[in-house]
Amino acid sequence: MEDDYYSIDSILSENQKIQCTFKVDIPDMGHLDGGHERDIKAQSKIQLPLWLAFILIYSDYVDFAVPTPFSSRVRNALNAEAKSVRLSALVGAGGHWYGFGKIIMRLLDDAQANEMSDLLTKTFRDRLAEVIDQAQHFAALGPAGGGGQSGDSALAFREGLEVTERELFSLAQESAKKTKQWYESTDRLRR
Repeated sequence: MEDDYYSIDSILSENQKIQCTFKVDIPDMGHLDGGHERDIKAQSKIQLPLWLAFILIYSDYVDFAVPTPFSSRVRNALNAEAKSVRLSALVGAGGHWYGFGKIIMRLLDDAQANEMSDLLTKTFRDRLAEVIDQAQHFAALGPAGGGGQSGDSALAFREGLEVTERELFSLAQESAKKTKQWYESTDRLRR
């Protein structure tokens, strides 16, 4: 994911909400909570989009907890079998799990950020071989994954992938198709 102001992936990742606990009273901002209160009181817990939470965290107005998509339960599942976790189900807005994690890392202290970095890297490495393998498998089956039950399997597998993994899946699938076409065309020339 790019770190670019105009990157759609960055925008979608920064739009994820995190739970913030206010340290101080904030006058005339009660509308952020969606309630009828005029002010936000200290110790109020509000879900805020990351782009807004950044400012409040760095200004020391709020604290935050590591979001659910990176909780110990999710980490344990990823450590047990990373390929079986549906990353797309952990975050909304198209499933930008890696991008969301990368942004959360900026808000953590060094030790927690290193742990998060290790989690993201290990998860990506553990899942990459399966993504490429499945892309090549479904590309070999022909158009739309061969249709029928195989097509449903390809669609179900792809839907469980995070957006970055989906892009790699599509690239690997297209590459496998083009390699097969090239191989078949050069095989005909040899005969």
